[in-house]
Amino acid sequence: MDRSSVDWHGVMPAIVTPFDRDGKLNEEAFCRLIEFNIDWGVTGIVVTGCSGEPWAQTFDERKHLFKLAVDTAKGRIKVLAGTGDIRPSDVIDMSRYAQEVGCDGSMIVAPYFPRLHSADDLVCHYQAISDAVDLPIMAYNVPAYNKNTMTPEIIDRLADIEHVVAIKDSATDWGDFYRAFELTRDRILYFTGQLSLYGLAAIEHGVVGAVSGAPNIWGAESVEFYDACVKGDKEKALRLQKKAVDLWDIALANHRNLYPSIKAGMNLQGLPGGYPRPPLRPLGEPDISELRNGMARLGFDVMQLAAA
Repeated sequence: MDRSSVDWHGVMPAIVTPFDRDGKLNEEAFCRLIEFNIDWGVTGIVVTGCSGEPWAQTFDERKHLFKLAVDTAKGRIKVLAGTGDIRPSDVIDMSRYAQEVGCDGSMIVAPYFPRLHSADDLVCHYQAISDAVDLPIMAYNVPAYNKNTMTPEIIDRLADIEHVVAIKDSATDWGDFYRAFELTRDRILYFTGQLSLYGLAAIEHGVVGAVSGAPNIWGAESVEFYDACVKGDKEKALRLQKKAVDLWDIALANHRNLYPSIKAGMNLQGLPGGYPRPPLRPLGEPDISELRNGMARLGFDVMQLAAA
């Protein structure tokens, strides 16, 4: 397998997992969110990526979401299963199930605890999964949340693994991102995880798409942004890039955690964000008001929302 083995491109949101106030999965809201994404024009979704709070779910719950997403999408968009975890055996088990229920691929984050001894350990982790499961893999590099960062040299080695056909690279350092992209662009599909930070620059350089939590709160405009970048509409792309940066700054201001902020921003727009699961907690005041006022200044149609 290589980059030509799959047709992955465009905006592929890492969708949230809506829970109710008691922490129970809201299946109706989850399915409704997928329909929203299809209406927005996305080309695919990732289920239980970071925005989907996989750390707060059992393996069986994650598997249930894989099947629910495939059954809801009905082939209209690609469905990638976020099967990343610490033990290769668990990743293999979830990836096999994802393949069984019809997922188009898996997105696999590097093991996030403990810190691995060497680059060889990280490469062996992905090699073991590739050897065990005949499913396309999108590797996932997220330095801000993972001690086991993929350097450009590691990504170069991962690109030679049989089932690794793509990567979501969320490096905030443009130099590292660009160097890894140049090393591997002829072998794997390169997606940015930093649509809000440097999406325009990445797409102009040849990145094929974005896997991001931003579309959960940004909606159809995230697809408009991607299309403007691809078509070379620089004026529109720059305007929307600034809006995306400003939105992310508001979401993270006052030391807010990104994931409850995304869900609150969705709820403020009448979208099915739901509640986060512990240890994350829903936003209270003054955070809700700050988020609402900031989004309103950016032109989002927001409603009043009481603190949880």
